[in-house]
Order: sequence, then structure tokens, then C-alpha cells
Amino acid sequence: MIDYPDDVIAAQPMGYWTDQAARAIIGALRGQLAVEQLTQPHWWTLNHVSGFPGTWTRTTLTERLTEFADEGTDFGAVFDDLAGRGWLRVDEGAGALTLTDDGEAGRRRAHERNAQAHRQMRDGVPTADYVATVNVLRRMVANLDGRTDLP
Repeated sequence: MIDYPDDVIAAQPMGYWTDQAARAIIGALRGQLAVEQLTQPHWWTLNHVSGFPGTWTRTTLTERLTEFADEGTDFGAVFDDLAGRGWLRVDEGAGALTLTDDGEAGRRRAHERNAQAHRQMRDGVPTADYVATVNVLRRMVANLDGRTDLP
């Protein structure tokens, strides 16, 4: 990576760099999940259901996750896929979602793959710099009346 003077960096377009960062980071995460034949919506589903077993239904989880998903994401197909793998169980009465043992094992494998992508992304970036970067981006989003609470 080439070092440039601060005045050159300060003149860089933020939109370009945030787009490049998003593409690289999301691409690395999606690449790791693809090894397990998972998408980000699969990952989000596994994490939410694991964190609060028996709390989510297909409807409530779809409502929660839709804001993070690409347009047109079919959460019904995600739930069906996970159930078809034997990873997700739907309670017949209340419709509550829980992970099976195989689902939890898959979630743990995917978690380690995501952690690997995060370690690669943060290599050489001190925690203080990472925190400062996230806070700067949150401030810019706030300045443009965007959502700044944590996902």
C-alpha cells in the first residue's frame, strides 16, 4: 500500500472509498460463507435463532432482517433451505424457530469463517483506529440524517 500525504488523502472522495471497502469486506465475508454453501441471510438467520432460540418466527425474523438484506431477498427460501438441511426446526404450534445440533455446528463453522475474514480485514489496523473509523463513518451518516445505531 502506497502512503500519500495527508492533503492528498483529504481530497479523496469518501463515496468511492466506502464503496470499495464495502465491496471488499462483503465480498470476503460472502466468499467465506459460500464455502459452507451459505449466504449472508443464512448467516443472519443462524445467528438470530441461535441467540434467542424459540423466540423468532419466520414472520418476525423476516421483518427484523429485511432492512439489512439485498432487495428481493427471499427469506422464506432461506428458512426452507436451512430446514431442508436439517439445521432449522420450526415448532408446529407457535412457529418458533430453533437450530438443530447440525444447525449449531454449521453456525459455528460459519462463525469461524467470518472471524477469519475479519482478522484478514483488520490485519495491521489497531483497535483504536478501527473504532475511530467506525465512529467517523457514523458521524458522516448522522450528518446526512442516516441511521447511526448499531445493527
